[in-house]
Amino acid sequence: GHTTGPSLNNDKLYRFAYSSEVYVDRVKASLQKSAGYRLSSGVDVNLLWRNPDNDDDQLIKITVRDVQVENVNERPAAKNIFKGKSTEKIIGKEYLEALQRPIVLELVRGKVKNFYSYQNEPAFTQNIKRGLASLFQLQLHSGATCEVDISGKCNTTYHVRQDQVTKVKALDSCEIEKQGFTSHNKILDVSTKATSATVYVLEDSFIKSIKAEENYVLFLNSRRKTGAKIVSKQRLELKSVQAGPGLIAGKQVAGVVKTLDASYVAVPLVAEPVKSECKKCPSLAEHWQSIREHMYPEKLSKAEAARSFLSFIQNIRKATKEEILHIIRSEKKELLPQVVDAITFAQTPASLEAILEFLDFKDASTSTLQERFLYACGFASHPSEMLLKSLTAKFKGDIANEEIRETLVIVMGALIRKMCDKEGCKLPAVTEAKRLILSRLEKAKKDDNVRMYLLALKNALLPEAIPLLLKYAESEEGPINNVAATALQRYDPSFLTKEVKETMNRIYHQNRKVHEKTVRSTAAAIILNSNPSYMEVKNILLSIGELPLEMNKYMLSMIQDILHFEMPSSKIVRQVLKDMRAHNYDRFSKMGSSSAYSGYITRGPDVSSTYSLDILYSGSGILRRSNMNIHIFDRNAELHASQVVIEAQGLESIIAATPDEGEENLDSFAGMSAILFDVQLRPVTFFQGYGDLMSKMLSATGDPINVVKGLILLTDYSQEIQLQSGPRASAEFLGGLAIDISGGMEFSLWYRESKTNVKNRVAMFTAGNTEVDSFFMKTGIETTMEVETTLDFISTVQFSQYPFLVCMQMDRVESPFRRHVTKYESLPSGRRYTARRGKAELLAGNEYPLHQENSNMCRKVFGTKSDSSSNWF
Repeated sequence: GHTTGPSLNNDKLYRFAYSSEVYVDRVKASLQKSAGYRLSSGVDVNLLWRNPDNDDDQLIKITVRDVQVENVNERPAAKNIFKGKSTEKIIGKEYLEALQRPIVLELVRGKVKNFYSYQNEPAFTQNIKRGLASLFQLQLHSGATCEVDISGKCNTTYHVRQDQVTKVKALDSCEIEKQGFTSHNKILDVSTKATSATVYVLEDSFIKSIKAEENYVLFLNSRRKTGAKIVSKQRLELKSVQAGPGLIAGKQVAGVVKTLDASYVAVPLVAEPVKSECKKCPSLAEHWQSIREHMYPEKLSKAEAARSFLSFIQNIRKATKEEILHIIRSEKKELLPQVVDAITFAQTPASLEAILEFLDFKDASTSTLQERFLYACGFASHPSEMLLKSLTAKFKGDIANEEIRETLVIVMGALIRKMCDKEGCKLPAVTEAKRLILSRLEKAKKDDNVRMYLLALKNALLPEAIPLLLKYAESEEGPINNVAATALQRYDPSFLTKEVKETMNRIYHQNRKVHEKTVRSTAAAIILNSNPSYMEVKNILLSIGELPLEMNKYMLSMIQDILHFEMPSSKIVRQVLKDMRAHNYDRFSKMGSSSAYSGYITRGPDVSSTYSLDILYSGSGILRRSNMNIHIFDRNAELHASQVVIEAQGLESIIAATPDEGEENLDSFAGMSAILFDVQLRPVTFFQGYGDLMSKMLSATGDPINVVKGLILLTDYSQEIQLQSGPRASAEFLGGLAIDISGGMEFSLWYRESKTNVKNRVAMFTAGNTEVDSFFMKTGIETTMEVETTLDFISTVQFSQYPFLVCMQMDRVESPFRRHVTKYESLPSGRRYTARRGKAELLAGNEYPLHQENSNMCRKVFGTKSDSSSNWF
């Protein structure tokens, strides 16, 4: 009879040779030097039963025998972990027995309808048998189908040419239960590519040979060279056909299987999840003791701190709430903030419960720890609904410290955005948090409260908040409309409707009321960044020359930067400039010291980073705002890595100067606001009010104020991979940052000089481990990368003459960069083979050449230092 699947002859025993190999290595490496192993055996197949009513329904028995385990590549005896060990010793007696117990398949038209094995068999050996059984599934006509095998339910395509069949499985379509998570931002994440193809050669309507190969490639998006691959190969070759046992008579499959062995049961063909237990792993407390010394505050800009932080997180993820609480309750004060960072970034239910039990928001004395906890929540790589729910509950309760209350709601905003980005906008906890922020903002009376909710919206970036932000941007005074305008600036231009553009134009051109320079310049930046029309650009260009002194210079600089850096709106700006040639010269030769400039920090094959720096002064030479941004981007994503804004106002009185128009009544104030990895932090005040200013100035040591200090988990990727040959693989990439950002402002009335200094010290450590876990051994590749660097940004202003002299310096110190790759094979007994390669280099330091005008000024500033000692009181 004709069959549409392979068909076995009665009374025959087909004897095959089987091998399954696993290789693990760097992406580009050849397999000859890879780590891995080979499992080989004989496989006997015979027909048990054929359905009397349907030739195409067959029951076959598959038996594995003579199992061998060896290296996948030749190794000298000293490097062979299997040397002198029998298969029984390597695999273990009960596992070997289980592996050699036969399985039974019911094949209907070439597809596995039922897979019969023993109920209480170890999952590891059961999966190896599933990998073998899946090879016997094939169809003899070309076409696409959806079928179930060890990898799950997958889209599969068959190509048939005479006696050759090729089966291509789309691994990214496979539905299978697996654990894991990815990082919030694509740039910080890991990409994977997976392929699977099996080639069958048929002879006499049954299988002559099978070759299957499956490839997984993983790489860091930020540095594609850093990654790993897993290759899994299976081979089955027919060696001989002998006389075999006869068929079993029977009508029904179930009856035949019971006759064969009453303890057979039908089990799913899809792999079951397995994990080998760690026998010699240290407890959380032991691990903490071994890394504790690297976690002191003064060591936080070292790569070793970032490395220890990552390993600590990995161990916390396996720990219970009690183990976590034990460490946090017994540790001394200076180490606690770092412990809080790690526990919060672990993001497991146990770690969240532990930290919430430990922190008491009604107690103001532990506010530093509360703040570290909240910021770590804001930077969370895969926040849970439970986390947002817990924070919302805390916000509704009593909070002793007002600044913590503010930080809490700002962080809730950041979590709303992350969860909405991952399709979680409709979750109950997210809906509740959004409602809370929006409704409280509408009811808020006090400026401080309004500002707090606006900052939360600046993180949440909800489309429905745009009308509210517009209202506050246009109607309020000072700090409030400033926050509302900068919040609108963070939205993707696609959200900025006609109404937004109209409002921004009104603010910039002051159609309804006089606005501060800071808000006007933000409005201009929004217009120029969101696909401006010809008329919008023309009106902005015509306004230059009619603006307050320093703002003319600032806007001119902003336009030049758009052209020099080829920003999206540069085309239309060029067009307008060409048509306006007549009235250019006078308008565009304005004096002043304000400026805006963008440039590249790095340009790489995978990611590039840019900085932009803009500084706006008041007409009397006092800083109004300095804004330093660093953006990282690749082909399809962007990350706002940092922003440090220093703002000052109402300081004219200290040098007896006249305030600018519309700014006569501003209270004296200076402060700093920062964004780190797309999260707006709570702004810090240097001083507020004239009295506070004077007392701080007279005692001014210019000591930097710490803005951010701590440990941040940036890359957080963990995936399980089910190999079609049976074993489970896992890939884990973690990237941590130890960061220390400080900023300060000092005045010298003697030299009529002010100086602001922002110091960014960072150490980064990234570790990737890609591992195949077969119950009798593990093989894998570990990659690590580390870099330590410092970025200094100093601006010096001398206001003894007009236009006053401003010198900005941005330097990066030379930075050590190290990377290592270790391939390994290890047995549970501890016997291990490793091959390690490393490379260390010094990345040269760099002084960033902000712009020509700045370089000229710096020469003047540092040239005039020696003779400017005339007293001016």
